[in-house]
Amino acid sequence: MSIADNIKSLKKETEADKVILLAVSKTKPASDVQEAYDAGQRLFGENIVQEMVEKYEQLPKDIEWHLIGHLQTNKVKYIAPFVSMIQSVDSLKLLHEINKHAEKAGRVIDCLLQIYIADEETKYGLGFDEAIELLRSEEFAAMKNIRIRGLMGIATNTDNEKQIKEEYYELNTFFEGIKVSYFRKEESFDILSMGMSSDYKLAIEQGSNMVRLGSTIFGGRVIKHWKNN
Repeated sequence: MSIADNIKSLKKETEADKVILLAVSKTKPASDVQEAYDAGQRLFGENIVQEMVEKYEQLPKDIEWHLIGHLQTNKVKYIAPFVSMIQSVDSLKLLHEINKHAEKAGRVIDCLLQIYIADEETKYGLGFDEAIELLRSEEFAAMKNIRIRGLMGIATNTDNEKQIKEEYYELNTFFEGIKVSYFRKEESFDILSMGMSSDYKLAIEQGSNMVRLGSTIFGGRVIKHWKNN
């Protein structure tokens, strides 16, 4: 199936579940993004700042770009003028930097707190207690150019569906608790970004309302192997 066909069938599926589809275009050429755009997709996720900036410059300006990979503080300035959402906020220091550059750009930048739920040391994210500490801090309260829209999490990379479901269930439970405790009066705290191509159906079952799909839309990543025969 073509990228356009994949977009259309996935939109049908996710819209039926009232779930937002984020097309993960990392490592894909701008022409692939354009094909998805032409099929009606407007939300795209990148995990490398330089790649996002290059695509932003080449592609239609009504695309909403989401940064979903680990973000270094010294790279924030490059995306602050145009990024729609930063899903991978994993420290108060990073949030402070986003707020600073958003203010310079005269914008309020939407952010998700990335919560560490996986049974893997390689993943980034805040622990449940660290997220609460951040939300309770005076520094956070003083930030006027960021808006926390919800939470994001990445489950363990495993075939064990029970474990994946439990990790997503825990994050959904935490999301509901945070909403009641810190964002009760803010309707804008409404995004729970969970689920990728391998596990998005399980994530939706456990309450996700935004899924981040790459290979399901664009096909597998092409890795070139050079061999001297």
